[in-house]
Amino acid sequence: MARYIFITGGVVSSLGKGLMAASLAALLQARGYRVRIRKFDPYLNVDPGTMSPYQHGEVYVTDDGAETDLDLGHYERFTGVAARQSDNVTSGRIYQQIIAKERRGDYLGATVQVIPHVTDAIKEFAQADTEGLDFVLCEIGGTVGDIESLPFMEAIRQLRNDIGRENTVFIHVTLVPYIAAAGELKTKPTQHSVRDLTSLGIQPDILLCRCEKPLPETERAKIALFCNVRKEAVIQALDASSIYAVPLQYHAEGLDNEVLRAFGIEAKGEPDLSRWDDIIDRQTNPEGEVTIGVVGKYVGLQDAYKSLHEALVHGGLANRVKVNVKWLDAEVFEQDEAGLAAKLEPMDGILVPGGFGERGSEGKIAAVTFAREHKVPFFGICLGMQMACIEGARNTAGIKHASTTEFGETTEPVVGLITEWMTAEGRQKREEGGDLGGTMRLGAYAAKLTGNSHVAAIYGGNDISERHRHRYEVNVHYRQPLEEGGLVFSGMSPDGQLPEIVERPDHPWFIGVQFHPELKSKPFDPHPLFKSFIEAAVRQSRLV
Repeated sequence: MARYIFITGGVVSSLGKGLMAASLAALLQARGYRVRIRKFDPYLNVDPGTMSPYQHGEVYVTDDGAETDLDLGHYERFTGVAARQSDNVTSGRIYQQIIAKERRGDYLGATVQVIPHVTDAIKEFAQADTEGLDFVLCEIGGTVGDIESLPFMEAIRQLRNDIGRENTVFIHVTLVPYIAAAGELKTKPTQHSVRDLTSLGIQPDILLCRCEKPLPETERAKIALFCNVRKEAVIQALDASSIYAVPLQYHAEGLDNEVLRAFGIEAKGEPDLSRWDDIIDRQTNPEGEVTIGVVGKYVGLQDAYKSLHEALVHGGLANRVKVNVKWLDAEVFEQDEAGLAAKLEPMDGILVPGGFGERGSEGKIAAVTFAREHKVPFFGICLGMQMACIEGARNTAGIKHASTTEFGETTEPVVGLITEWMTAEGRQKREEGGDLGGTMRLGAYAAKLTGNSHVAAIYGGNDISERHRHRYEVNVHYRQPLEEGGLVFSGMSPDGQLPEIVERPDHPWFIGVQFHPELKSKPFDPHPLFKSFIEAAVRQSRLV
């Protein structure tokens, strides 16, 4: 049976519970254990699919088509274990399932209550699909004391009783703030947070203390005394130079050893952390640097493009260069066309990412034009590919009124709403004006690449599978005029109906993809497209 590690947070949000869970899983994995990480989100949305990136950061997508919290991206990047639909659940999804059962009469006339029905549903989720695993790490979103997280706290309290104390460990992540005026780290917020947690029936086994200065032994002992944990189980977590240094840092602080001790497992030898040593060596000793301009609409919040940023970093690791990312607001380019060249000329590569809605679209198209005309490496992702097709239609194929139906009625719908497509389960259909949540082309889909194309050379083959998240598609009926204008359709869905990749053979590096390759990139296994894009940017930097 799998052992469970439950991770809670206190004092404030954004302490890095997800990064901590991913790092601990990587350490256990480096010791030869099989791991899986799950995220419990207390908010009432069924999933984050309809939420603005400014509300909750990017939406991460799994192979099986789940729209999930961005922390699952950390989990995959650190462990290489593909996330699944069963690895993320929200209060909304739990209540939706319970209400559906109640309407069907599944509860046989019983009064449906938070305890036991909601807590039982949470426990079922935690224990589902865990065959062959040694450890399941479950992160509880939010902070202790949040009213919406109470059913989750009660569920994990019950689960310890259900499966035995020897099979569960509670880790609590807290803040130990530094008060500059006093010149001291203060332990009282941690004490209060642990007191709130114990009032819910959960006694933490390990405390991970986020602090910006080293935690003195006296303060560590004080926390241990007042929070009823071993002093060795009070782990300091200082800010790291890179998120990929966190596993090494936590191992140095003894986190993985303390977790094994809490389970009564004797640690045998040291974990194999060579992959992380290599990543940090490449990151701290680059042989050059490049600057990539990302022209988007959510640039005010980096978490909106979290996976994209990390994939660019991975491309840099593969080429042993530092990647400087410049976040450029596409709307600004619409208001200041003269300033567009000044902002884009210093870039060694230009990337237009995914997004939704018309805002900033003309600025993105202008960025595509600049990259095409000035022979700057260009990478268009999802909406970025669609903008590249509209730009090509207008400027190289002579279709002056080319647009997308996403932005309203148009006489030249180079991009249009997808109403049906084929999946492994059969034909999928969507209606205009239907629900927005969970109705896009989501998850992994196969594509066929043209044998002599640039992308086939990059991938090293003609058959690929990539993750999608979009509602609109490039209209295949415009293929001929676009290709006559120099924009080649080099990747198609297996049935030949949906364009997946476009490229310009007369350009040093110009590729647009309908999918999201950033979702599958890892620091120890960079995605080939990002590896190749940064390689092209390195060549571009040497031309300047």
